[in-house]
Amino acid sequence: MAFPPLKNDLILRAARGEETERAPVWVMRQAGRYLPEFQAVRAKHGFFEVCRTPELAKEVTLQPIRRYSGLIDAAIIFSDILVVPQAMGMEVEMNPGPHFPDPLVTPADIEKLTKVVDVDKELGYVYEAITQTRHALNGEVPLIGFSGAPWTLFSYMIEGGGTKTFQKCKTWLFKYPEESKALLNRIADVCIDFLVGQIKAGAQLVQVFDSWAGELAPHHFQEFSLPSLQRIASGVRAKLASEKIPAVPMTLFPKGANSQLILLAEQSGYDVIGVDWCIDPVDARQAVGDKVALQGNMDPMALYGGREAIEREVKRVSERFKGGKAPKAWICNLGHGITPGVDPEDLRWFFECVHKYSAA
Repeated sequence: MAFPPLKNDLILRAARGEETERAPVWVMRQAGRYLPEFQAVRAKHGFFEVCRTPELAKEVTLQPIRRYSGLIDAAIIFSDILVVPQAMGMEVEMNPGPHFPDPLVTPADIEKLTKVVDVDKELGYVYEAITQTRHALNGEVPLIGFSGAPWTLFSYMIEGGGTKTFQKCKTWLFKYPEESKALLNRIADVCIDFLVGQIKAGAQLVQVFDSWAGELAPHHFQEFSLPSLQRIASGVRAKLASEKIPAVPMTLFPKGANSQLILLAEQSGYDVIGVDWCIDPVDARQAVGDKVALQGNMDPMALYGGREAIEREVKRVSERFKGGKAPKAWICNLGHGITPGVDPEDLRWFFECVHKYSAA
């Protein structure tokens, strides 16, 4: 399918490891509750209703692009990581946080999952939203598609929602290691089909969110999370190649797994690694070298500190990533998602500061 020509490829160049005139910038959850226009849509429609209605998903994806036109360098499709467990046959409610009425308690419960998932049928609404959004963007900025990472999805499917202790899902790792690996691979295979489908529908980059990567001990991360992440990276590329579809940059955001950066840069198979705010950009770059691009990493809470603090933090982060040179292989972002209480005008100021301080 033909899409309008792209007018701003800054993020694609940075993702490929190139030097850029300034750092491209977007923020995780940029289509979200901090925006009054998003709240207006949500007042009339349920969360998953917005995800499953391409017209609505397109609208909320475009909201930050409209509001911050000329300041923001990528759109990310409005969806949720938990559409994958839904596609696998699990029920997920959002009120306001995620809740699984019937989580997996023991490996015997894996039998409840759909044996063969027709991802295109179950998640076709995401593809339709991506295609519509690509056209509506009219080439202004690239469109990012995404999926959750197997370990993070596994934890939700077993815990039945958010958790502070990860007791239930970690019990599986210790007690049922082989069954855990088999389930992680099953989830990964659904993610592969889902990401390939998004790319075919028009996504120009894809990101895998391993939000709970930092909850695993290093040896557990390497035993349980990393193989499924590698499976996705190689699986997506192999499927695209077999269908003669050009590869797109792939980003991995393993939140909290800063101790694993050297390993991830060498072995994960991703083009970009997202880092949270708990590592200095200089240390992150030293760990990964020139093997991957980096994305991040201002503390999202800095957006509550007022204009002066935001400017100070952006300046500091920019200097640490640039190291006295032009920005190279760096996508500016927060170290995690923007939170609902942020003033949209303070986010505008953040973008303006990034343009100023990240410039070559």
